[in-house]
Amino acid sequence: MLAAIAFPDIDPIAIQIGPFAIRWYALAYIAGLLTGWQIVVRYLRYPGSPMQRIDVDDFLVWAILGVIIGGRLGYVLIYNFGYFAQHPLEILYLWRGGMSFHGGLAGVMVAIAVFCRRRALPLLATGDLIASVAPVGLFFGRVANFINSELWGRVTDAPWGVTFPGAGNLPRHPSQIYEALLEGVLLFAIVQVLYRNAWVRARPGLVSGVFLAGYAAARMFVEQFRQPDLQVGFLLGGSTLGQWLSVPVLLGGLYLVFRAARTN
Repeated sequence: MLAAIAFPDIDPIAIQIGPFAIRWYALAYIAGLLTGWQIVVRYLRYPGSPMQRIDVDDFLVWAILGVIIGGRLGYVLIYNFGYFAQHPLEILYLWRGGMSFHGGLAGVMVAIAVFCRRRALPLLATGDLIASVAPVGLFFGRVANFINSELWGRVTDAPWGVTFPGAGNLPRHPSQIYEALLEGVLLFAIVQVLYRNAWVRARPGLVSGVFLAGYAAARMFVEQFRQPDLQVGFLLGGSTLGQWLSVPVLLGGLYLVFRAARTN
């Protein structure tokens, strides 16, 4: 029997008032969006900011819709289409989890593009401002995955392996925490340092590119420890769907970085 850390006794429901329940999963998304919003508001003091306060306040609603709609549809269409095709009403059961970052990313990118077009805002500069706080949402989202005991890792003999409810008795990598630290904490520190530099802000697309490439690299690395979704399994050569979906994100991010670096 391998040594393991018992999964902490955390109730997925944070607050219960009669039939009304507020889950940690929902609170994590709210915390990520509101924290990111407040940081963006503080960044409006920088010279040449691409957005005004009213734009930031209004975009918060667009961001919420982009994350929820894109994230949910991404999970439904990419990860479990067969099941949801037979149970379409369960697409609305967001409290059960089942969100795709790649879908949420696409949703937010569409929201930024449409919002910038309607407000006549510079697309890449606005994208940089949003990308500078995006890791905050990733951090809270991965912590919520851990609390929900979902997206756990592969079996491990590491001393920090965790026995997750519903995942058997063997210890597994807490891959949600790995992602929270890499995609959330580390990537947040990197994009914050970059965005606070005037030289970087003068090169639209650079921060967005670093965020995209950084996320893709972190995700592809952690996928080596994460258990693939049961209905998907392993792909060619032991790769995973998460790694394949991250390839175009990585390439897009690198393109933006090189494009911005060549800007005079």
